[in-house]
Amino acid sequence: MPSSHPPPLVLIDLDDEHVPVLDLHSGTASVVVGLTAANAPEDHPAAPTCDVALGLDDPAIDAIQATVARNPMAAVALAQVLRGAPSRTIDDGLMVESAVYSSLQAGPEFAAWRASRPRRDRPSEGDPVLLERRGPTLDITLDRPAVRNALNTEMRDALMEAFALPMADPSITDVRLRGAGDAFCAGGDLDEFGSFVDPASAHLLRLEQSVGRAIASIAERVTVHLHGACMGSGIELPAFASRVVAHSSTLIALPEVSLGLIPGAGGTVSLPRRIGRWRTARLALTGEKIDAAAALAWGLVDAVDDSEG
Repeated sequence: MPSSHPPPLVLIDLDDEHVPVLDLHSGTASVVVGLTAANAPEDHPAAPTCDVALGLDDPAIDAIQATVARNPMAAVALAQVLRGAPSRTIDDGLMVESAVYSSLQAGPEFAAWRASRPRRDRPSEGDPVLLERRGPTLDITLDRPAVRNALNTEMRDALMEAFALPMADPSITDVRLRGAGDAFCAGGDLDEFGSFVDPASAHLLRLEQSVGRAIASIAERVTVHLHGACMGSGIELPAFASRVVAHSSTLIALPEVSLGLIPGAGGTVSLPRRIGRWRTARLALTGEKIDAAAALAWGLVDAVDDSEG
């Protein structure tokens, strides 16, 4: 008996006017990829009917097919979250993202990834965030260089305390966020993924301790300086700031779907506001790394500057 479930991936020829298109707002449970010979796929008139719009020879097609085949639940969930991103407020977007992220943490795809990667216990490394104030300027530095500044619970809580200072003190007019060592932030600390007692509690805590919301609340005063690996939360959080400056060594990626998840630090909110939902979906569904020049061309960063080393 044939399955009534739609395929997790649908490829559409945007140049064929006789090919029916799907209404994404009807809750379509497939990742819809539109293909076109046009030079600017995202400018195609039918692009709004797709989750990703690509050129016919774009290697991202194969990468997306592999990702969807490996983790179809996470891939479809990502597409569905991003479809509504343009119409949501930051708070609404964070709530939707967290709820879906928490649901996926209780699902089989994340469970399979977690089972393949045993957790490692690490001793506390001291203060994970350093602060220095000079007049109206507050420097915030991620300081877990041994693990490329992976974002763990201690670092998240310390960042919340750090951003509480300018939120409460308008005389701090210049907030600069950096990372120590050879990377700005390699993403969430994988040893903590799925370590909360239950997904519902994790969801509520994620909303209460949202570094992305804190940055967004004073975005016009925040500049983030990127270098090296900027994976997952390492780009999701910076994208909330009004200005992001990248060193030429910067490499950016959204690897969460490969773990059976979607971005969980606000990336489905912050990135679409900078680069649109198609390119956000492309990053997350391919897992590809883009360099500083590509990020600048997309508008994900505002400048490339190697003057600070």
